[in-house]
Amino acid sequence: MKSKYFKNLAKGLVVAGAAFALVNCGDAADQVNNAVAEAQQQYQEQQQGGDLATDPATNPSQTVTDPAQQGTVTPVDPADPNATPTDSNQSVTDPTQPADPSQTVQPADTAAQVIPPEELCLSSSLPDACGPGTNPLPTSSATVDPVASSASAEPAQSSSSESVKPASSSSEVVKPASSSSEKVASSSSEEKVDDGIFLVDGKEEEKNYLEVEYIKNTADNGGGVLCYPKQLSNTKKHGVILWGPGGGSSPNDYEGIIRRLASHGFVVVATSESPDGTNRGIPALDWLAKKNSTPGDVLYGKLDMTKVGASGHSMGGLQSEKMLINDKRVITAVLNNSGAFNHAELANVPAGKTAAIVYGEGGMERPNAEGDYNNNNVRIPACLLKMTGGQGNECQNGECGWGHGSGPWGGMAATVAWMRWHLGGETFRKDDFVGSSGKYINGAILGQPGKWKGQCKNF
Repeated sequence: MKSKYFKNLAKGLVVAGAAFALVNCGDAADQVNNAVAEAQQQYQEQQQGGDLATDPATNPSQTVTDPAQQGTVTPVDPADPNATPTDSNQSVTDPTQPADPSQTVQPADTAAQVIPPEELCLSSSLPDACGPGTNPLPTSSATVDPVASSASAEPAQSSSSESVKPASSSSEVVKPASSSSEKVASSSSEEKVDDGIFLVDGKEEEKNYLEVEYIKNTADNGGGVLCYPKQLSNTKKHGVILWGPGGGSSPNDYEGIIRRLASHGFVVVATSESPDGTNRGIPALDWLAKKNSTPGDVLYGKLDMTKVGASGHSMGGLQSEKMLINDKRVITAVLNNSGAFNHAELANVPAGKTAAIVYGEGGMERPNAEGDYNNNNVRIPACLLKMTGGQGNECQNGECGWGHGSGPWGGMAATVAWMRWHLGGETFRKDDFVGSSGKYINGAILGQPGKWKGQCKNF
């Protein structure tokens, strides 16, 4: 069923991409909507048939096939968090220190990667290019890059099935009056490293701040991404975030949230794909740790590998949850539009760690998100953050609106705020999540229609 689902959805997205270039935008949007509807129906039939009733990651006898994953992967033993999986295709490429000059990875053109949201959204021929209700009618025949769909259930927010390049509410770099209270000087072995990780002075999670390096085709089997502030701190370490794309998607489809996190001071490594396990995430963190300990590397001595968070969308959320369970370096996670199929994985997270789930009112991930959080055996501090009041047409449990693509785009500020709290030690942010009046409990979704409806426990 999964294979058929992906083939149909991929077919729909290919048709949609061609339609954008060759036919009028109304016809293109119709073809995208038809492809999404067909894939969504297959996913729902799959759930009703019981194919997803159990979490493949918890059933050793069940073979999990990831259509985006190449090669044969030997699963990691969950009892050994430091084990490195065997993957015939999994190679590590260091863009800053290539072993073979012919394999040098050139950094992406940073200027070309920054896309002002006004141009991306308002020129889009798709409805809801920047969230439900933002593009009620096609306004242009401009080409929009299609985004592959998630393996767990990837039709995107509204009706566009995430066929829009991720755009933040402000993907342009915003330079604050002072990017940091520290004075960044030349490196010196005599410099004193202050307590805590580096965070930009600007505290508004809906904005981008520092300019970043965004390097493609690195870190993980030639398809991962490394992103970090161009001006790294000389007096404080940087926290680390592992990002996982949705099944069948590229990490470049999530460039908006990756850049946003790095612009706040984090070093972000994104896996090329996201199985619902750790056989991509663990090698990616190992690769980053090696760079941190290699003299001459741009990241040498810059990372605090005890302050690592994991996040991702859909299947990337499942990867994040497994990393939280099985890798001691990961201390917090944010699952975007995701949740364990067996509704039991959040209960397996070790004490001392934290997690949040961001999901859409109409997203097909909703039953898994709510079931995972509401499991009575969950003992860690956790939050469930629902996006409500969207104007999309995805529906679950009698509610329609924000769909499966809501978290990494319209809701990305929640992930940034959570990481600044749990990795950066900004304890004042607790009031934004815990209680009855916080911005992620009943506040407005900034720059987007609707409100947050959140709840937390065990804090």
